[in-house]
Amino acid sequence: MPDVNPVAAQRIEAVVVAALAVIVTVTAGYPWWWLLALFLVFDLSMLGYLHGPRLGATCYNLAHSYTLPALLGAVAVITAALRDPIDWLGVLAVAWVFHIAVDRALGYGLKTTEGFEHTHLGRIGKARPLDR
Repeated sequence: MPDVNPVAAQRIEAVVVAALAVIVTVTAGYPWWWLLALFLVFDLSMLGYLHGPRLGATCYNLAHSYTLPALLGAVAVITAALRDPIDWLGVLAVAWVFHIAVDRALGYGLKTTEGFEHTHLGRIGKARPLDR
């Protein structure tokens, strides 16, 4: 059995999640471009790096973990089930998941306190080792 590269597997998984976010958005009757319009909002979490790598990594990781958009999506589903839907919550949750998935597909993982270029998916940018 061939070895499975876990980083490659996570990146492929992220492509599938991003595609599903587009499908959910369109199926729910919202324009697909809303995902793009909201895309950079979640990168405001990088402002934490202005106060150092520890706070920067914490802020970035909170905004780039699936936990918070999953909770937001759950609130959207519960309010819809109670017949008092808050539609923008669902759209925001799916856009957030889309952002995280695209970032992970591109190799931008959760950050370590070593600096922005050190992630759980490997090093990025100038810190990335040259392939030989």
